[in-house]
Amino acid sequence: MNEISLCVSSQTPLVRFLTDYDEIMKKRGLKGESLDISNFVEGEDYTFTAGGVTRMVFPLLKQMVSEGLLKDPHWVSLNSLAPETLTVDSITLKHVRIERERLSGYGQAKEVLWKAMHGIQKGPVNSLFWQEEFVDYTYYNRVCSEVITKLDEKNDFDLFYIHDFQQLPLGQMLHTLKPKIFRWHIPFDESLIPENWRQSLASYFNEYDLVIVSCKKYLESLKKFGYSGEAHYIYPYLDLSAYEKPRPEEVESFNKKFGLDRGDRVLLVVARMDPMKGQDRAIAAFAEVVKEYPNLKLVLVGNGSFSSSKQGLGLSKAERWLSELKELVRSLDLESRVVFAGHLTHAELQAAYERCELTILPSILEGFGLVVIESWLYKKPTIVSANAGISELIKYGENGLLFDPNDPPDLAEKISLLLSDQNLSLSLGENGYRASSQCSLAEGVKAEFGLMRELVGFEEPLGAVK
Repeated sequence: MNEISLCVSSQTPLVRFLTDYDEIMKKRGLKGESLDISNFVEGEDYTFTAGGVTRMVFPLLKQMVSEGLLKDPHWVSLNSLAPETLTVDSITLKHVRIERERLSGYGQAKEVLWKAMHGIQKGPVNSLFWQEEFVDYTYYNRVCSEVITKLDEKNDFDLFYIHDFQQLPLGQMLHTLKPKIFRWHIPFDESLIPENWRQSLASYFNEYDLVIVSCKKYLESLKKFGYSGEAHYIYPYLDLSAYEKPRPEEVESFNKKFGLDRGDRVLLVVARMDPMKGQDRAIAAFAEVVKEYPNLKLVLVGNGSFSSSKQGLGLSKAERWLSELKELVRSLDLESRVVFAGHLTHAELQAAYERCELTILPSILEGFGLVVIESWLYKKPTIVSANAGISELIKYGENGLLFDPNDPPDLAEKISLLLSDQNLSLSLGENGYRASSQCSLAEGVKAEFGLMRELVGFEEPLGAVK
């Protein structure tokens, strides 16, 4: 079987350094721009970036290498506060650096795009491709293309795999006849895209040989939008083996850290701090249900994304949203009942799933929703926004419940139902556990590599979800 030489690109980096990088280098006695992750201490020097892209791409590359499907994969991402080159396992990370003032403009432009794709852009949108900030958005993608081109000259890649909307122009900037894949991770609803953006965005999409989206309805919308190339959907996936049952002492430590009593019944929401994640909907529904259950608590896990972090773009929307949520909790007199847990380590997250009674995905609009898969791995019943991509996998009353995120009383009703019907909760959890296999790393490797082999012209393609 031929190995594929692959170059991946994403805005979000795999690794984020926690403090001043120069100070870390001095402390560890390190020099140079090309280092191995083993030179640093996880949790003290760096952390793996949270988020779906990181949780998918890293396990995918590692598994493909271990199966002899890839050779020397490279991963290009934005990371000004890290070594220029960093090796993690057998993957070479190449970090793109741009000036701080350029980062600000890039961040503002990509937020305009993000809001438009989620239907929440305010004010006129016809000036996007002419505004000053869009110059910085284009500049960032241009720098990425130059880095990738230089890597290609040295490594002679077979294939380029570009991830998410921030990187969409890259296909047009990579002047190569080699195949290019684009994976769109956020929701795709062509009806939300401003009419005067369509021609420009379509020209970007059509520079790719293949576009992959996260569910069937996004695939249908992409075809309506005007993409003329090959398109597929592949459900996002996780390395299911990375999730283990926590030890009792780990659960007890979690309880102690966040002030949970043994008799408390816990509802869990895992999502970054962003208005689109709908934490306010969960709080509003919780305020109604808690009247009937005096020992009920709501735990909100998550902080900002890479874009919101100081190590990333430094956007402040996560802090603003957290402040608004805390004010909402105060106004509802729920301060003793709602826990803002912030970022959790993987071990703490496992304890959170083990400890909770049910999970909620309250997003107003959600590209997919891998937290539902995580919940299923712990056999927890889950209530899912009907506007999430993963809603396609929910068989109502069998492996989950759906609700309208714009109707908190609907969510409150579903929460009450599960709290009062133990047999239903157990059944949803058991069936959800069985359904989780649809989003396993093994399924992801099969689907992704099948498409890759077809694109590069290798024999005996493995096939893919269409």
